[in-house]
Amino acid sequence: MSASTPPGAANPAVVPSRLSRAFRLAVLVPLARLRFLFILGAIGVLIVKWDDLVARYEKYTRPATGPDAGDRDHEYFCPMHPTVVRDTNKDKCPICFMPLSKRKKGEQTDEALPAGVVARVQLSPYRVALAGVNTTPVEYQSLTRDITTVATVEFDERKLKSVSARVKGRIDKLFVNQTGQMVHFNDPLAELYSPDLVVTVQNLLDARQANNTGLEAIARDRLKLWGIDDKQVEDIVKAGQPVVRLTIRSPIDGHVLKKSVREGQYVDEGSSLFEVADLSSVWVQAQLYEDDLAFLPIGGHDPKTGRPDFELTATATTRAFPGRTFSGPLSFLFPHVDTETRTLTVRFDVPNKRHELRPGMTASVTLRLTPELLAKTAAGARLQSRDGKVLCVPEAAVIDTGARKVVYRQSLPNTFDGIAVELGAKLHTAEGAVFFPVLSGLAEGDRIVTAGSFLIDAETRLNPALGSIYIGGSGSKPGAVAVRPTTPEDRDAKVAAAFAQLPATDRKLAEAQEWCPVQRDRLGLMGVPVKLTLANRTLFVCCPTCRAEAEANPTEMFTKVEELKRTRPAVTPQGVANPPVPVLTPEKIEKIRANLGKLGPEDAKAAEAQRYCPIQEKPIGSMGKPPKLTLDGKVVYLCCPACEDAANANPKGTSQKAEGFKKLPPILPAGGKP
Repeated sequence: MSASTPPGAANPAVVPSRLSRAFRLAVLVPLARLRFLFILGAIGVLIVKWDDLVARYEKYTRPATGPDAGDRDHEYFCPMHPTVVRDTNKDKCPICFMPLSKRKKGEQTDEALPAGVVARVQLSPYRVALAGVNTTPVEYQSLTRDITTVATVEFDERKLKSVSARVKGRIDKLFVNQTGQMVHFNDPLAELYSPDLVVTVQNLLDARQANNTGLEAIARDRLKLWGIDDKQVEDIVKAGQPVVRLTIRSPIDGHVLKKSVREGQYVDEGSSLFEVADLSSVWVQAQLYEDDLAFLPIGGHDPKTGRPDFELTATATTRAFPGRTFSGPLSFLFPHVDTETRTLTVRFDVPNKRHELRPGMTASVTLRLTPELLAKTAAGARLQSRDGKVLCVPEAAVIDTGARKVVYRQSLPNTFDGIAVELGAKLHTAEGAVFFPVLSGLAEGDRIVTAGSFLIDAETRLNPALGSIYIGGSGSKPGAVAVRPTTPEDRDAKVAAAFAQLPATDRKLAEAQEWCPVQRDRLGLMGVPVKLTLANRTLFVCCPTCRAEAEANPTEMFTKVEELKRTRPAVTPQGVANPPVPVLTPEKIEKIRANLGKLGPEDAKAAEAQRYCPIQEKPIGSMGKPPKLTLDGKVVYLCCPACEDAANANPKGTSQKAEGFKKLPPILPAGGKP
């Protein structure tokens, strides 16, 4: 402590340090924490508002120059995929990579879908291959309807017999003394002593001896009613001795179901002695649900037997004999539905010579309705049948939305229409494949999607970007980088399918014209060609978008058609596709020559002679150094390495297409410079 500081007084130098520490703890430290929280909040706001900030930046920094700047009344769209809309024509369609067309905003360029078509989707070949889309024609199939249900084995009530006492007396002897014993027709079952029998036989003998025919006839009739036949009566008359015991015999072959008497027991007239059942045939009674009643043929019944007037055979299997089947015809349909089980009982007569089916067993019954029987049912009255076959579609092709059933039909290659169809109940082929009969909506020969239909349906329901991702495409978000597919489009198949939808007269005219004068490409590549009448002459254009330009310059259009016919060779019968005429600027020509120069002199000359890539149908050299392959014994050049897989997948077709391109006019101008 300093000498000048009085004892007990605070050091003046210590006071500021305490104040500084308190200020730092009370003010500076909370400010530092708040600053950290403020920075975190600012970063969060920046993340949330990033898209809006970028859009505002692009709005105020976009250059005002260019032919389309400031044109807020027009937009650009893809005629093949109307969902793709842009504000500029610098982009291409991310699905089909075609240039965009111009239209006024709000203008409706899509044509109304035909009646029965609920959706339409167009996919690139790459996405079709990626989705595994397969198509098959609608055709007639030999189908049956199998109804499988549970059943029980029951006694045939027509073959149940009850053996009763026809005269009162005493059971002196039982020949069958156990339940379940097998007996045959006329086998003795029991002996009955009856005083009434003795009196009646004595009356017969007395009437016979007195030659009283009236009393004799009465006695004979009484004995016959008691079960004594004429032969036994004659034996009694010849013996001249009264019979004291009556032998009771079995009326049928069968099993003794019930024995109601014992030896020494007295019985009255009409008392039940035995019950015998014949099991040579049994009833199989199945339960059909109300949903299956529409598949029973409509018809009458025999008023005596109750048997339906149509033939329907059931096949039964039991747990006791797996693998064994028992068959029998339908013999009776109950006239009412059980109110508790909501089922209808149907009965089948099944032979049972070996007595394997025992009453009380459960069985599984299958009813198979052939096309002939289906035609007689209420459910099959509307079936489209021919030669015993039914027009149908596979189960995998049907999308059930709950409100309706939709099947996707290929109207053009890679173009699919969702058709609202009316279908019947499920039917089966002999191999077990499931089909739905077509009642309306489709015709024979229509190609429908059997694999990938759910992915195509997703394309029509999702927004374009999500649908593209779901299928496997590149999406259609503005500014997104398009992924170029390597799967080629079958241009010839697309053209042929489009021409097939024209009337015969128009088809010949379109095939003769072959080219669209507006797009300078083959008719049919953009769908069904559009027919125009200009200056009393017929002209076809590739799509409705070309209509306005063609109608504005009819003379020029006909001139362009003639020019294209002269400069472009016709498509060969073998189907060698003609790629679209490339528009090559001097810069593109120099780029192609530079890429061809990366090859050897001989390869460069051969690649230039081939002209186009057989996969992408782009000029050789337009996408870098051309890869060289040997396919089917011939040298083939491609536009880029991405085409190698597709080329190797079809070597013969690729080499033939490359040879066909050599017959086309040269791409590069002669003389080395444009």
